[in-house]
Amino acid sequence: MRNFRELNVWKDGRVLVKDIYSLTKLLPDSERFGLIPQIQRSAISIPSNIAEGCGKYSKKDFVRFLQISLGSAYELESHIILCEDLDFLSSESTDSTIKTIQKLQKSIASLIKYNRSNH
Repeated sequence: MRNFRELNVWKDGRVLVKDIYSLTKLLPDSERFGLIPQIQRSAISIPSNIAEGCGKYSKKDFVRFLQISLGSAYELESHIILCEDLDFLSSESTDSTIKTIQKLQKSIASLIKYNRSNH
């Protein structure tokens, strides 16, 4: 088993969750049962799946949970882009967050690749 607290991708995921919660406060109240919880769930899913994967004994299971985390990161990016499309958020308010998400996506993908190649 691995210690998720030592992984930078988990630490970065935690920071992202805080950023996302701040960003979702800018969304209209009409989205409190729509996009807001969906965005928050996809953000929370990133560090949660990394942590859960660390509790698995096999490297294959760990990689599977990293892949789920990566999928959540892409889902989150898509939600933020949709918020721009719907004029709920300006690109000025989302640019930094999207860059953070994309950096985290690359880091998770690198960790997946590393664990797949080191059998």
